[in-house]
Amino acid sequence: MTGQQPTADYPTPDGPTLETSAPLRALMVALETRFGDGLQAVILYGSCLRSTDLLDGLVDFYVLVETTPKAEPNLWLRLGGRLLPPNVYYLETPLGTETVRCKYAVLSLGQFERGTGPGWFQSYLWGRFAQPVKPVWCRSAMIEQRLHAAFLRAGETLLRRAIPALPPQGPLEALWQGALALSYATELRAERQGRAAELAGHGRAFFEAMTLALEPRLADVLHVEDRGGSLIYQSHASGRARRLAPFLWAVRRVQGKALSVARLIKGLFTFEGGLDYLAWKLSRHSGQVVEIPDKVRRRPLIYIWGFMRQLYRRGVFR
Repeated sequence: MTGQQPTADYPTPDGPTLETSAPLRALMVALETRFGDGLQAVILYGSCLRSTDLLDGLVDFYVLVETTPKAEPNLWLRLGGRLLPPNVYYLETPLGTETVRCKYAVLSLGQFERGTGPGWFQSYLWGRFAQPVKPVWCRSAMIEQRLHAAFLRAGETLLRRAIPALPPQGPLEALWQGALALSYATELRAERQGRAAELAGHGRAFFEAMTLALEPRLADVLHVEDRGGSLIYQSHASGRARRLAPFLWAVRRVQGKALSVARLIKGLFTFEGGLDYLAWKLSRHSGQVVEIPDKVRRRPLIYIWGFMRQLYRRGVFR
């Protein structure tokens, strides 16, 4: 389990490493046992990357694997991972007197590269991976280079698609805040209002470095300059692009929320304790108490739809 050094152009965030994090090493051993030689890369993201405490809550991983039956022995789940990626699983492993827990989404490297580029209409992957993420293990330096290229491509895709929908100039932080808000709105989210602003502020140094790395690629639509120590952007989108942008993002919102529900239903078959995790996460992010009714536990495929509609009406997620 040897990590590779990051390439120079991608601003890899600080975070735990295999060399210093016992919880991370424990999870990696479990993932290697699960996938063996099919494991290609493991990417850490989410709240545990920001806090660096992998024992606080649930660690979020993306696990990239070879597309072989060994990676997913169940045929139906393998088909589900191809038709509606990714499949999401739960893993826990002991660490002394404690337990470290994670949920991990499984994709092939090819799926990941396609989903972080302009070939995907939906922002599910390119919206996520334009944000701070950290490869904590890669099989080879070549794979890590491909990941860093995909991260930069995700950032470029998000900005190109967000710029026509946002003001043509302003502080760089406002550009990323607006872009993240557009992406967040395409999924069912339990986070409170202002989450995009929090992420843009917390990751300000990362997003500045990401923008400067992308500026040569975005020269036709974006210019950034330093004014008194603050980065200011100016964007250049055609009138046609600005007219189309609200419609395209509206379609993404409708499509994305429908896919979010479908992924939640699929997760009932892959995520151990999935209903309890769903209730915990919705309660934690919304500030409302969410309890799973007995009938939903007994027949989730029948009753989950009405339950989700009730939660939506309560404002638990948007």
